[in-house]
Amino acid sequence: MFQAVIFDMDGVLIDSEPLWHQAEQQILGGLGVDFSRPPLLQSTGLTTAAVIAHWYQHQPWLLLSPEQVHQQIIDFVASGIASSGEPKTGLLALLAENARRQLKMAVATNSPKLLLDTTLQRLQIRQYFQAHCHLELVSRGKPAPDIYLLAASQLGVAPEQCLVFEDSFAGVTAAKAAGMTVVAIPAAHEWQHSKFAIADYKIRCFTEFDWQQLG
Repeated sequence: MFQAVIFDMDGVLIDSEPLWHQAEQQILGGLGVDFSRPPLLQSTGLTTAAVIAHWYQHQPWLLLSPEQVHQQIIDFVASGIASSGEPKTGLLALLAENARRQLKMAVATNSPKLLLDTTLQRLQIRQYFQAHCHLELVSRGKPAPDIYLLAASQLGVAPEQCLVFEDSFAGVTAAKAAGMTVVAIPAAHEWQHSKFAIADYKIRCFTEFDWQQLG
């Protein structure tokens, strides 16, 4: 049924979401952003530029440009991944099983190339992926489907033959818009949220995934 598996990165390959939160709190908070003031933002799955643009529009700061703030956040997260990043539970076993099944694999992330390269190096998993798709390769990030369509194209596989693993609603939306089958892996605090009903499957971690249970 499937010829390829495409993985989101942050929160899927690696538990980097806390690093993003820390970076936003420390860097944007240090510029005076009050995250409790409306309009509030659910930033998981969005591009860093979109998060910065939201807060800059509603709570503009002085001294640093949005581009400078963006680079500071990226550098903060890259440093954290390089020093202490760990693979998500069950990931390495699933990658090995997919390779055994001769499935093509790709990463499709809203993060820039620096963070993708840092993550693959830290986890030592680059060899599993035939395509490495990052934000700098597309004009629109998730929730637009562009990055998933690019991944399928680079793998030489039709979108409907791709299985996607995603942890964010923006990512699930992107993959579904691309015409792919999606396994959602929501964060624990979002597990019960009805928005993930658009996914085809939902698991808590990779150890719950079983190829035999896919129709």
